[in-house]
Amino acid sequence: MSTLLERALEKVVALPKDEQDAIASQILASLADEEAWKARFAEKSEVIRRMALDALAEDERGETMPLDDLI
Repeated sequence: MSTLLERALEKVVALPKDEQDAIASQILASLADEEAWKARFAEKSEVIRRMALDALAEDERGETMPLDDLI
């Protein structure tokens, strides 16, 4: 366990049980959301790869603009 996580948990343990549960729920929801994003990207990896290759090909053909020119 990281030192930062240990410090955070020490503070959480000192809170009332209902506040501990609220924080635990937030952590679990955040972890579940992260897993869902990973799964979505894994499912779409071939689409993302194809889009990246298309973008590189467009750049090689001179069909793109520098980002600084767009901002």
